[in-house]
Amino acid sequence: MAKLAKRIQKIREGIDPTKLVALTDAISLVKDRATAKFDETVEIAMNLGVDPRHADQMVRGVVNLPNGTGRDVRVAVFARGAKADEARAAGADIVGAEDLVEIVQSGKIDFDRCIATPDMMPLVGRLGKVLGPRGMMPNPKVGTVSMDVAGAVKASKGGAVEFRVEKAGIVHAGIGKASFDAAKLEENIRAFADAVIKAKPTGAKGNYVKRVAISSTMGPGVKIDPSTLTVA
Repeated sequence: MAKLAKRIQKIREGIDPTKLVALTDAISLVKDRATAKFDETVEIAMNLGVDPRHADQMVRGVVNLPNGTGRDVRVAVFARGAKADEARAAGADIVGAEDLVEIVQSGKIDFDRCIATPDMMPLVGRLGKVLGPRGMMPNPKVGTVSMDVAGAVKASKGGAVEFRVEKAGIVHAGIGKASFDAAKLEENIRAFADAVIKAKPTGAKGNYVKRVAISSTMGPGVKIDPSTLTVA
């Protein structure tokens, strides 16, 4: 335990928790402190000036990160016939209809993202209580209910990240790996932040982006000056 405490103390050195830093500096601080024995995920958290309990203040969307996420995303597709074949050809890990519903209902969810053709939604709707809390329910607004299953599968595996504001007004996501070079992380972060900013709901009043921070899986959070997130 003493060794762990020393490690935490060491990686926190040089970080002022009260200070806002420019995006490029924040990335350097996070990368330098990602010293775990595995390739840590770099995560972003954006605290927004919204109350998602109100329908006109919900923030939700999807963004294709230009440099991918760095992780292997397992994709399940609910489809039949030719569309099921398209999904398999595109690289879907699990494809099915009623049989896949039974697998999910049994509690076996061996995938990270779920896609469905529109005709399958009455069937998939039965899984709302299982997939909904996990943020996996297919939704046309984020491209996971589509007749273009091949495109949806390729997007999911290629760096598509879905985001949705939580009760406390926070949006968070993994936007790359600590092994990414700084320029690629910066591109991904800017793309994510831009998508969240563009998703500003009509009911949001006042300051929309309140706080932003990035961190690695095992590292401390670094607060970013929101004004440095966008390119003038």
